[in-house]
Amino acid sequence: MDAPEPPRRPRRSWGGWRIGTPLVVLLSGGLFVVSAHSSEGTDLRPGRYTDLASLVSNEADDYDALKQRVTDLNADVATLTKSVDDREVKRYRRKIERLNDPAGLVPRTGPGITVTLSDAPEDVINATTVDPKYLVVHQQDIQAVVNAMWKAGASAVTIQGQRVVSTTGIKCEGNAVQLQGYPYSQPYVISAVGSTSALVGAVDTDDYLRVYRAQAADPEIAVGWDLQVDDSITAPAFDGLLDLNYAEPLR
Repeated sequence: MDAPEPPRRPRRSWGGWRIGTPLVVLLSGGLFVVSAHSSEGTDLRPGRYTDLASLVSNEADDYDALKQRVTDLNADVATLTKSVDDREVKRYRRKIERLNDPAGLVPRTGPGITVTLSDAPEDVINATTVDPKYLVVHQQDIQAVVNAMWKAGASAVTIQGQRVVSTTGIKCEGNAVQLQGYPYSQPYVISAVGSTSALVGAVDTDDYLRVYRAQAADPEIAVGWDLQVDDSITAPAFDGLLDLNYAEPLR
């Protein structure tokens, strides 16, 4: 009689371990990465200070250093405040007050001249065969008049009623001229306060303006030119921005 066959051992399923073990390892690694990133190389749960006396001493030193810094800054403020009324500051203030007028920050009134420049009339523009660039007023035309006025010793110059100062820019923008960032259309009115005889003489003898006046007299071009001598012209004070703006290179 054959011996009975021993019962078979039940098979273990390794499928769950094969999947679960790598998953646990990956999760653990992920937690380590997150912890390291959050701590930025430091302990996430630092131990408590066991030396309370050292901690208090360090904080007291920091406080004393900050207190001294405040004292020093207050001393600097006091020194600068006292120096506002000293002799040197007053001297500079008087110099600034003297320069306000030549800088265009004070209104000026007196005799002078007014020059008006304008584009050629519409009928001339439509009929002429001359290059269109000669039929309109350009920024260099305005600048030539202003330069002649300065050369004659004008104490103040205005364009379209705006005071001209050392930072004033004149720029053509399409069919208009930009003055200090604002566009103006023709006719362009340029006034100067000063000796009328000197102003008229400077404008009459300027080489560039001689050519312009010749083109104004040419019926094929006929750009506008008008000069008036005035007994009283008022040039308002410059009221634009006084700060200088400049570009900085990218780094």
